[in-house]
Amino acid sequence: MSVQDLTAHSICKHKPYIPGKQPVISERIIKLNTNENPYPPTPKISELIVTQVNELHRYPNSSSSDLRETIANLHNVHPDQIIVGNGSDDILNLCVRCFSDSSKSIGMLDPSYSLYEVLGSLQGAKVIKYPFQNESFEIDSEIIADSGCNLFFLTSPHAPTGRIYENLIFSTILQKYPGILVIDEAYADFAPTNALPLLNESENVIITRTLSKSYSLAGLRVGYAVASKEIIATLNKAREVYNVDRIAQFIAQVSLQDRRYFEKITQKIISTREFVYQTFLEWQWTTYSSGTNFLFTRPVDSKGNHGKETAQALYQFLSDNNVFVRYFPSSELTSSFLRISIGKDEEMDIVINLLSKWKLVEQQN
Repeated sequence: MSVQDLTAHSICKHKPYIPGKQPVISERIIKLNTNENPYPPTPKISELIVTQVNELHRYPNSSSSDLRETIANLHNVHPDQIIVGNGSDDILNLCVRCFSDSSKSIGMLDPSYSLYEVLGSLQGAKVIKYPFQNESFEIDSEIIADSGCNLFFLTSPHAPTGRIYENLIFSTILQKYPGILVIDEAYADFAPTNALPLLNESENVIITRTLSKSYSLAGLRVGYAVASKEIIATLNKAREVYNVDRIAQFIAQVSLQDRRYFEKITQKIISTREFVYQTFLEWQWTTYSSGTNFLFTRPVDSKGNHGKETAQALYQFLSDNNVFVRYFPSSELTSSFLRISIGKDEEMDIVINLLSKWKLVEQQN
């Protein structure tokens, strides 16, 4: 029999997640397409990492207990309300494995983080996508409450727009929705509010976080979830024993404990984001007020044109000039926009100058 014949049906029809382009990094490249932190992690890591090297012949702590203790102290919860994973994607996968199957469906809004659908497909679960009705990207609590889904994923702040949601909408959902609600807070550290207070309102909410964005650890892969003790105990049943390596646990703990550096870098990114945001508004580009480390903007050329062709033209122009941003052409609601990660000030100055040049080029054409 062929490999195709021997492959599981769920894999044969599976469409994998497609990440943003990963160009070879050089001084000529400005990479603003995967929402990475432009600044390095806390320098305390390099000072302390040597203490762990001689311990690499030992397996890591199987439950990341020290790291969970640090996270619990940060959020004022019990360590048994924390689970740590190999990136927050690992946690999202555990949610899918524990709370969905062929008879228990998954719900998500569309557009959103496409990995939810990918993970559900691998699980053999039915994934139901509920499209946003317009460019306000409002969440309809009634649709979620009446969905009949066992598990529902929401991103807050929303991806790819960066829109901020108030906790009131989540509280309304939790009062009516009987399933498990996962609130993916990958970018919460850049927003004025977060969903953690909801843990006091419901036993059926899971809040996921990552250290890839605000803690500059995208290359390390550490994420976690905060939920009720019962939910965490359930997720642990499906968790791999040594799912977070020794070095990752240590670096994550050092990063979380260096609050001064974290706050300095986070505020710097927010400040740069707001400067670029105001620039786009002055150009009369429709741009969402963001609670993330990126901006979602609809470019307008010097002739007043905007739409899919305009966004595609600017995307290509930036690529030709070694600036990589993200374009989402598959949805009518996103096809006229570009998502631009926030880089260092000097990088964003180059980008703004390029965008100004593009508008002049379009005018001449």
